[in-house]
Amino acid sequence: MLSPKLSRPLPRSVKQRTLLAGLGAAIAVLAVAAPTAQAGLAGDRTVSIAPASAGAAARGERYVETRLFFGTERPDGGPEVTDAQFMAFVDRHVTPRFPEGLTVQEGRGQWRDSRGVVERERSYELILLYPASEASRRFPVIEAIRDAYVTSFAQDSVARLDEPTLADF
Repeated sequence: MLSPKLSRPLPRSVKQRTLLAGLGAAIAVLAVAAPTAQAGLAGDRTVSIAPASAGAAARGERYVETRLFFGTERPDGGPEVTDAQFMAFVDRHVTPRFPEGLTVQEGRGQWRDSRGVVERERSYELILLYPASEASRRFPVIEAIRDAYVTSFAQDSVARLDEPTLADF
């Protein structure tokens, strides 16, 4: 029969081993993922995609997914951007630059303004997919779209999110 003193350290040591195994796994994931993430943020705007695991076969071609978030409230108090105005903007500024296709989703967004007030507004999400090999050529084109919206509708900004991905059509 074990004394209470001898049986007590066993659960702690099991917990410590479990914790150390979890920390080791987290460090291993970070060691593999960090270089890939860093490559995607490089100053030359290169995009890198690492396979999920060494044994997994990647499906699809390397693409970049850019998502733009357009608010509809005007900071100057002017009238809200309507559906017709937004779609006319897409027809004029986006479609000619991305004739291969795009996706527009309606949404509700919120953000904290410079006064600390949470602003809520109707919004649009524009999703663009293009080959990673074209990223350096497409990035300035996307910036021109953002600038055109800010200018056209008196906006403070248009949020942008770029992510490497695999696409198969």
